[in-house]
Amino acid sequence: MEKDIKTGSIEMTAAMLISGTIGWFVLASGQPVIDVVLWRCLFGALTLIAICASLGHFRAGILTWRVFALAVLGGVAIVVNWLLLFAAYSRASISIATMVYNTQPFMLLAIGGLFFKEKITMTKLFWLGIAFAGMIAIVEAKPAGDFTGGDYLMGIAMALGAAFFYALAALVAKRLKGTPPHLIALIQVITGLLMLAPFAGASGLPTEAYQWALLVAMGAIHTGLMYVLLYGAIQKLPTHLTGALSFIYPVAALVVDRLAFGHQLQPAQLLGSAAILIAAAGMTFGWTLPRLARHQAGEAVQRRNA
Repeated sequence: MEKDIKTGSIEMTAAMLISGTIGWFVLASGQPVIDVVLWRCLFGALTLIAICASLGHFRAGILTWRVFALAVLGGVAIVVNWLLLFAAYSRASISIATMVYNTQPFMLLAIGGLFFKEKITMTKLFWLGIAFAGMIAIVEAKPAGDFTGGDYLMGIAMALGAAFFYALAALVAKRLKGTPPHLIALIQVITGLLMLAPFAGASGLPTEAYQWALLVAMGAIHTGLMYVLLYGAIQKLPTHLTGALSFIYPVAALVVDRLAFGHQLQPAQLLGSAAILIAAAGMTFGWTLPRLARHQAGEAVQRRNA
């Protein structure tokens, strides 16, 4: 058990560090966002085909038409998520886009409450309020020198949109339990290829070897290898540890943005980002404040006595 936790922790840490570097790869490639996502899907598909074949995931009977349709639907959501997030990097910086993107738990909360009648507790509303205050601080902050007001706000909106579509993909994934995750990922990237092929390539093929290297890496490492590490970790780790280690991703993105592009968060942006991360952690780990906990306990007693 301890060996599994140690191995899973290493895998999860590596997966999050890889995720935290993708913004640099996107911007350094110098390619239009739609082309970057297309190449990521292509090289990711080639990598995942090899992985799925080695794991025996192509045997008959492993997929039903329902599972296949849901995987395609999740693929549409995840590809739109990539398009929006990658486009946000150049408009609001990797740091801000990633911090805003970490409002995903609250997107899941809203979707669950609106469409699946899931109960929204006072504690969840409290953390939602903290995250919203963080968002306001980021929106109201003066953009750093390289970013103009209109582009900055558009980047924030795109990052929020990316978080929403990621939440949709996560909801679909919940209905695919028992299906090999690498096979689901393969269906998703092939879906992305079919979606984007008619629209990509308007600017022509990359001309530099380093551009091809970056695009191949985004498919093979940030998609294929990252999925292997991430799902391997999820299978070995308890949920609370998986959640804790997932916060390596935004911290790594912030460090990469600072080192690679010299972007430093303004004080209000830093406070807003911290508020979002704290609120996301509170949601993930179910943190409660004493007064809220007593209020919820009182409501539970009243319901039992009713």
